[in-house]
Amino acid sequence: MEWKEILTRLLKNKLSLFGLIIILFFVLVAVFAPYLAPPRSPDEAYEIPRAGWQVEPQPPREGYPFGTAQGSYDIFYGMVWGTRTAFRIGVIVVGLSSFIGISIGTLSAYYGGKIDEFFMRITDVFMSIPFLVAAMVLTTILGKGLDNVMIALVTFGWMSTARLMRSQVLEIKNEEFVQASIALGASDPRIIFKHIIANCIFPVLIQAFMRMGSMVITASALSFLGVGAPEGYADWGQMITFARDWILGGQGSALKYWYTVVIPGAAIMFFSLSWNLLGDAFRDILDPKLK
Repeated sequence: MEWKEILTRLLKNKLSLFGLIIILFFVLVAVFAPYLAPPRSPDEAYEIPRAGWQVEPQPPREGYPFGTAQGSYDIFYGMVWGTRTAFRIGVIVVGLSSFIGISIGTLSAYYGGKIDEFFMRITDVFMSIPFLVAAMVLTTILGKGLDNVMIALVTFGWMSTARLMRSQVLEIKNEEFVQASIALGASDPRIIFKHIIANCIFPVLIQAFMRMGSMVITASALSFLGVGAPEGYADWGQMITFARDWILGGQGSALKYWYTVVIPGAAIMFFSLSWNLLGDAFRDILDPKLK
Protein backbone atom coordinates (compact mmCIF):
# COMPACT_ATOMS: atom_id res chain seq x y z
CA MET A 1 0.00 0.00 0.00
CA GLU A 2 1.41 3.37 -1.05
CA TRP A 3 1.80 6.30 1.32
CA LYS A 4 -0.61 8.43 -0.74
CA GLU A 5 -3.36 5.84 -0.28
CA ILE A 6 -2.60 5.58 3.44
CA LEU A 7 -2.79 9.38 3.84
CA THR A 8 -6.07 9.50 1.90
CA ARG A 9 -7.62 6.87 4.16
CA LEU A 10 -6.36 8.67 7.26
CA LEU A 11 -8.00 11.90 6.17
CA LYS A 12 -11.27 10.11 5.46
CA ASN A 13 -11.34 8.58 8.94
CA LYS A 14 -12.96 11.09 11.32
CA LEU A 15 -11.21 9.82 14.45
CA SER A 16 -7.77 9.79 12.83
CA LEU A 17 -8.42 13.25 11.38
CA PHE A 18 -9.30 14.47 14.88
CA GLY A 19 -6.03 12.96 16.15
CA LEU A 20 -4.06 14.60 13.35
CA ILE A 21 -5.60 17.99 14.13
CA ILE A 22 -4.65 17.69 17.81
CA ILE A 23 -1.10 16.63 16.95
CA LEU A 24 -0.81 19.51 14.47
CA PHE A 25 -1.99 21.91 17.17
CA PHE A 26 0.72 20.68 19.57
CA VAL A 27 3.31 20.86 16.78
CA LEU A 28 2.40 24.49 16.11
CA VAL A 29 2.57 25.32 19.81
CA ALA A 30 6.01 23.69 20.05
CA VAL A 31 7.32 25.45 16.92
CA PHE A 32 6.05 28.89 17.92
CA ALA A 33 6.84 28.54 21.64
CA PRO A 34 9.42 31.41 21.57
CA TYR A 35 6.70 33.74 20.25
CA LEU A 36 3.81 32.46 22.37
CA ALA A 37 5.83 32.58 25.58
CA PRO A 38 9.08 34.51 25.04
CA PRO A 39 11.83 33.30 27.41
CA ARG A 40 13.64 35.77 29.60
CA SER A 41 16.95 34.22 28.55
CA PRO A 42 17.58 32.07 25.44
CA ASP A 43 19.93 29.88 27.50
CA GLU A 44 17.23 29.18 30.08
CA ALA A 45 14.18 28.83 27.84
CA TYR A 46 12.87 25.79 29.72
CA GLU A 47 13.05 27.49 33.11
CA ILE A 48 9.52 28.58 34.08
CA PRO A 49 9.43 32.25 35.13
CA ARG A 50 7.86 33.20 38.46
CA ALA A 51 5.40 36.00 39.09
CA GLY A 52 6.58 36.38 42.65
CA TRP A 53 7.16 34.23 45.71
CA GLN A 54 3.62 33.39 46.80
CA VAL A 55 3.08 29.78 47.80
CA GLU A 56 -0.64 29.74 47.05
CA PRO A 57 -1.67 29.44 43.35
CA GLN A 58 -3.30 32.50 41.82
CA PRO A 59 -6.19 32.43 39.28
CA PRO A 60 -5.89 33.56 35.64
CA ARG A 61 -5.36 37.29 35.25
CA GLU A 62 -3.74 39.80 32.91
CA GLY A 63 -0.30 38.64 31.91
CA TYR A 64 -0.96 35.13 33.24
CA PRO A 65 -3.84 33.67 31.16
CA PHE A 66 -3.65 30.27 32.90
CA GLY A 67 -2.85 31.66 36.33
CA THR A 68 0.15 30.75 38.45
CA ALA A 69 0.94 27.51 40.24
CA GLN A 70 2.46 26.87 43.65
CA GLY A 71 5.50 29.08 44.02
CA SER A 72 4.05 31.61 41.52
CA TYR A 73 5.24 29.60 38.49
CA ASP A 74 3.59 30.77 35.26
CA ILE A 75 1.30 27.92 34.12
CA PHE A 76 0.92 29.24 30.56
CA TYR A 77 4.69 29.35 30.05
CA GLY A 78 5.08 25.87 31.51
CA MET A 79 2.39 24.49 29.22
CA VAL A 80 3.79 26.06 26.06
CA TRP A 81 7.39 25.02 26.58
CA GLY A 82 6.24 21.74 28.11
CA THR A 83 4.92 20.87 24.63
CA ARG A 84 8.49 20.84 23.35
CA THR A 85 9.47 18.68 26.30
CA ALA A 86 6.67 16.23 25.48
CA PHE A 87 7.78 15.89 21.84
CA ARG A 88 11.39 15.58 22.89
CA ILE A 89 10.57 12.73 25.28
CA GLY A 90 8.22 11.00 22.86
CA VAL A 91 10.40 11.17 19.75
CA ILE A 92 13.74 10.35 21.41
CA VAL A 93 12.49 7.62 23.75
CA VAL A 94 10.23 5.90 21.23
CA GLY A 95 12.80 6.30 18.45
CA LEU A 96 15.73 4.82 20.40
CA SER A 97 13.73 2.07 22.11
CA SER A 98 12.15 1.08 18.77
CA PHE A 99 15.59 0.96 17.12
CA ILE A 100 16.90 -1.31 19.89
CA GLY A 101 13.79 -3.49 19.76
CA ILE A 102 13.86 -3.79 15.96
CA SER A 103 17.56 -4.70 15.98
CA ILE A 104 17.25 -7.34 18.71
CA GLY A 105 13.99 -8.81 17.40
CA THR A 106 15.26 -9.03 13.81
CA LEU A 107 18.62 -10.59 14.63
CA SER A 108 17.04 -12.99 17.10
CA ALA A 109 14.43 -14.31 14.66
CA TYR A 110 16.60 -14.28 11.53
CA TYR A 111 19.55 -16.22 12.92
CA GLY A 112 17.64 -18.28 15.50
CA GLY A 113 19.37 -20.94 17.59
CA LYS A 114 21.62 -19.77 20.40
CA ILE A 115 21.39 -16.14 19.29
CA ASP A 116 17.61 -16.26 19.57
CA GLU A 117 17.82 -17.97 22.95
CA PHE A 118 20.33 -15.42 24.27
CA PHE A 119 18.38 -12.33 23.19
CA MET A 120 15.00 -13.69 24.27
CA ARG A 121 16.20 -14.64 27.76
CA ILE A 122 17.58 -11.11 28.20
CA THR A 123 14.24 -9.76 26.99
CA ASP A 124 12.40 -11.98 29.49
CA VAL A 125 14.54 -10.67 32.35
CA PHE A 126 13.79 -7.05 31.44
CA MET A 127 10.08 -7.79 30.95
CA SER A 128 9.85 -9.39 34.39
CA ILE A 129 10.63 -6.02 36.02
CA PRO A 130 7.64 -3.63 36.40
CA PHE A 131 8.24 -0.82 33.92
CA LEU A 132 7.38 2.19 36.07
CA VAL A 133 9.19 0.82 39.12
CA ALA A 134 12.31 0.03 37.09
CA ALA A 135 12.30 3.46 35.44
CA MET A 136 11.83 5.16 38.81
CA VAL A 137 14.69 3.22 40.43
CA LEU A 138 17.10 3.86 37.55
CA THR A 139 16.19 7.56 37.42
CA THR A 140 16.77 7.80 41.17
CA ILE A 141 20.20 6.20 40.76
CA LEU A 142 21.17 8.43 37.83
CA GLY A 143 19.77 11.57 39.45
CA LYS A 144 17.12 14.13 38.55
CA GLY A 145 17.03 15.46 35.01
CA LEU A 146 15.14 14.95 31.78
CA ASP A 147 18.07 13.20 30.11
CA ASN A 148 18.22 10.63 32.91
CA VAL A 149 14.47 10.09 32.65
CA MET A 150 14.82 9.34 28.95
CA ILE A 151 17.73 6.96 29.57
CA ALA A 152 15.57 5.05 32.05
CA LEU A 153 12.60 4.92 29.68
CA VAL A 154 14.73 3.70 26.78
CA THR A 155 16.46 1.10 28.96
CA PHE A 156 13.17 -0.50 29.96
CA GLY A 157 11.05 0.36 26.92
CA TRP A 158 12.36 -1.76 24.03
CA MET A 159 11.14 -5.26 24.94
CA SER A 160 7.64 -5.16 23.47
CA THR A 161 9.05 -3.94 20.16
CA ALA A 162 11.63 -6.73 20.17
CA ARG A 163 8.92 -9.34 20.79
CA LEU A 164 6.68 -7.90 18.08
CA MET A 165 9.51 -7.68 15.54
CA ARG A 166 10.65 -11.22 16.30
CA SER A 167 7.18 -12.63 15.65
CA GLN A 168 6.93 -10.69 12.38
CA VAL A 169 10.36 -11.81 11.15
CA LEU A 170 9.69 -15.46 12.03
CA GLU A 171 6.67 -15.30 9.75
CA ILE A 172 8.29 -13.40 6.90
CA LYS A 173 11.64 -15.21 6.70
CA ASN A 174 10.01 -18.40 5.42
CA GLU A 175 8.27 -16.64 2.54
CA GLU A 176 9.29 -17.59 -0.98
CA PHE A 177 10.80 -14.21 -1.90
CA VAL A 178 13.16 -14.38 1.11
CA GLN A 179 14.14 -17.97 0.37
CA ALA A 180 14.74 -17.01 -3.27
CA SER A 181 17.08 -14.20 -2.19
CA ILE A 182 19.01 -16.64 0.00
CA ALA A 183 19.25 -19.12 -2.88
CA LEU A 184 20.58 -16.38 -5.18
CA GLY A 185 23.35 -15.65 -2.69
CA ALA A 186 22.17 -12.28 -1.39
CA SER A 187 24.03 -11.09 1.70
CA ASP A 188 22.38 -11.17 5.12
CA PRO A 189 22.32 -7.35 5.49
CA ARG A 190 20.63 -7.01 2.07
CA ILE A 191 18.01 -9.62 2.93
CA ILE A 192 17.38 -8.17 6.38
CA PHE A 193 17.02 -4.53 5.28
CA LYS A 194 15.47 -4.88 1.82
CA HIS A 195 13.16 -7.84 2.29
CA ILE A 196 12.53 -8.54 5.97
CA ILE A 197 12.46 -5.18 7.79
CA ALA A 198 10.69 -3.49 4.87
CA ASN A 199 7.85 -6.02 5.16
CA CYS A 200 7.71 -6.09 8.97
CA ILE A 201 7.96 -2.43 9.86
CA PHE A 202 4.30 -1.36 9.69
CA PRO A 203 3.14 -3.16 12.88
CA VAL A 204 6.13 -1.64 14.68
CA LEU A 205 5.22 1.84 13.39
CA ILE A 206 1.67 1.38 14.67
CA GLN A 207 3.03 0.37 18.07
CA ALA A 208 5.42 3.35 18.06
CA PHE A 209 2.56 5.79 17.43
CA MET A 210 0.61 4.36 20.36
CA ARG A 211 3.69 4.47 22.63
CA MET A 212 4.33 8.16 22.01
CA GLY A 213 1.61 9.20 24.40
CA SER A 214 2.30 6.50 26.98
CA MET A 215 5.96 7.52 27.29
CA VAL A 216 4.97 11.13 27.96
CA ILE A 217 2.50 9.91 30.61
CA THR A 218 5.24 7.81 32.24
CA ALA A 219 7.70 10.71 32.20
CA SER A 220 5.01 12.93 33.76
CA ALA A 221 4.40 10.30 36.43
CA LEU A 222 8.10 10.25 37.27
CA SER A 223 8.10 14.04 37.59
CA PHE A 224 5.01 13.86 39.79
CA LEU A 225 6.78 11.32 42.01
CA GLY A 226 9.72 13.69 42.36
CA VAL A 227 12.33 11.78 40.33
CA GLY A 228 11.81 13.39 36.94
CA ALA A 229 12.49 16.89 35.69
CA PRO A 230 14.02 19.31 38.23
CA GLU A 231 11.79 21.89 39.90
CA GLY A 232 10.93 24.80 37.66
CA TYR A 233 11.57 22.89 34.42
CA ALA A 234 8.87 23.27 31.75
CA ASP A 235 7.29 19.83 31.88
CA TRP A 236 3.61 18.90 32.10
CA GLY A 237 4.29 16.41 34.87
CA GLN A 238 6.10 19.14 36.76
CA MET A 239 3.05 21.39 36.45
CA ILE A 240 0.84 18.72 38.05
CA THR A 241 3.46 18.33 40.79
CA PHE A 242 2.95 22.00 41.66
CA ALA A 243 -0.78 21.25 42.06
CA ARG A 244 -0.28 18.26 44.38
CA ASP A 245 -1.08 20.17 47.58
CA TRP A 246 -3.96 22.11 46.01
CA ILE A 247 -5.98 19.42 44.22
CA LEU A 248 -8.65 19.27 46.94
CA GLY A 249 -8.89 23.05 47.18
CA GLY A 250 -10.10 24.22 50.57
CA GLN A 251 -13.06 23.82 52.86
CA GLY A 252 -16.13 25.04 51.01
CA SER A 253 -14.11 25.72 47.83
CA ALA A 254 -13.20 22.34 46.37
CA LEU A 255 -12.62 23.69 42.84
CA LYS A 256 -10.80 26.85 43.83
CA TYR A 257 -7.49 25.79 42.24
CA TRP A 258 -8.94 23.78 39.34
CA TYR A 259 -6.66 25.46 36.79
CA THR A 260 -3.53 24.00 38.40
CA VAL A 261 -4.72 20.45 37.67
CA VAL A 262 -7.16 20.62 34.76
CA ILE A 263 -4.93 22.52 32.31
CA PRO A 264 -1.80 20.30 32.47
CA GLY A 265 -3.97 17.19 32.88
CA ALA A 266 -5.94 18.06 29.73
CA ALA A 267 -2.71 18.61 27.77
CA ILE A 268 -1.37 15.18 28.76
CA MET A 269 -4.73 13.52 28.02
CA PHE A 270 -5.17 15.07 24.55
CA PHE A 271 -1.53 14.47 23.59
CA SER A 272 -1.82 10.79 24.48
CA LEU A 273 -5.29 10.47 22.93
CA SER A 274 -4.18 11.96 19.60
CA TRP A 275 -1.36 9.44 19.15
CA ASN A 276 -3.62 6.54 20.15
CA LEU A 277 -6.25 7.62 17.60
CA LEU A 278 -3.57 7.83 14.91
CA GLY A 279 -2.19 4.42 15.87
CA ASP A 280 -5.67 2.85 15.78
CA ALA A 281 -6.29 4.37 12.35
CA PHE A 282 -3.01 3.00 10.99
CA ARG A 283 -3.86 -0.44 12.37
CA ASP A 284 -7.28 -0.42 10.72
CA ILE A 285 -5.79 0.65 7.40
CA LEU A 286 -2.79 -1.68 7.33
CA ASP A 287 -4.17 -4.82 8.97
CA PRO A 288 -6.05 -6.80 6.30
CA LYS A 289 -7.63 -9.02 8.98
CA LEU A 290 -9.67 -6.05 10.25
CA LYS A 291 -11.07 -5.13 6.82
